[in-house]
Amino acid sequence: MSQQDSSEHRAMLSNSVTDFARGADVARVRKLRETKTECDRAVWRQMAELGWLGVLVPEQYGGMGMQLGDMAIVAQGLARALVPEPLTATSVLAARVLTASDNNSLKTKLLEGLVSSDILPATAWQEQAGTLDVTKITTQATPFEGGFRISGAKRFVIGATHADGYIVSANSPAGLQLLWVPRDAAGAAMTFDALADGRQSGTLTLSEVTVAKENVIHSGAAAAESLARAIDHAAAIASAELCGIMSRSLEMTLDYMKTRVQFGKPIGSFQVLQHRTVDLYIQQELSTAVLADCLGVLDEEPDAKTRSAAASRVKARCTDAALLITRQAIQLHGAIGFTEDCDVGLYVKRAMTLAAWLGNGTAHRRRYARTEIIEGATA
Repeated sequence: MSQQDSSEHRAMLSNSVTDFARGADVARVRKLRETKTECDRAVWRQMAELGWLGVLVPEQYGGMGMQLGDMAIVAQGLARALVPEPLTATSVLAARVLTASDNNSLKTKLLEGLVSSDILPATAWQEQAGTLDVTKITTQATPFEGGFRISGAKRFVIGATHADGYIVSANSPAGLQLLWVPRDAAGAAMTFDALADGRQSGTLTLSEVTVAKENVIHSGAAAAESLARAIDHAAAIASAELCGIMSRSLEMTLDYMKTRVQFGKPIGSFQVLQHRTVDLYIQQELSTAVLADCLGVLDEEPDAKTRSAAASRVKARCTDAALLITRQAIQLHGAIGFTEDCDVGLYVKRAMTLAAWLGNGTAHRRRYARTEIIEGATA
């Protein structure tokens, strides 16, 4: 595809997402929060019909075979409307793991199901907060003649409320294993904790869960690499979501400042508040620029060190900016910004959950610093 064709395609993609988001109702977000559910399968099917679930899935499995930059357009546009469906967790994190699988029959089944919305996979890889190392796990996969028996617990499983199955990481004598565990597998139990934005984080407990060898997604060093790559890519798309949240929050705030009158004048005419919003706009533009640069790096499929540095750079930058802008948005709305009925509060809560997912700003700054130190030592 030529550069001109790519630009035209991305413009069309952006327009379709904008149209979809324009019809999205924040009242639906509030209703889903009350019912403790985060996914409307009817909306999920509509997203599948638009092709968004398969943006990163190769064409041979029914997807579009596009780049992270294209997925970022979708994620950023949906985030502006606070669409709660777990697009990044499913169509980036899970999809990237499955695409790298060497189990062709399982890969075909799961990817085609993902693209069509018939199968919603969730990735259960993390066991403790604050780590980005996929090998720091205690879940064990004990081999037997027909496959593995898994025991352990996974935390912070996003997209678990409606998941049809889980991609589970576990240690075995042969190295890391990535295994497909159906939702109704004997010995598997899921519990939920509410997140700040009303969505749910799952904890998956596994007790001697039997996984047939036909459900092994990937094994050994290749499994660890594919999972690490998927996490980095998902962190970058989560950063795109944060960009969408911060941009919409700032727009809402600027609109409010034009109508809120104090001392006989709109508060947007006060120079001190103008300076503050300019500072926020600068943070937004810096984040957008870093996002575009890092997505370009990741789409080139660099080595692991370069990839992790790019992902950490953009996640740290967008996390800090989104938290700053959304919190300032509440302050600039005044007392009404602290009320439950004010929509700007929903944006700060979504920013908080995305900021923590897949590593917060501090974790990514530390990883970036370690990468730079290692790179400098070997130069």
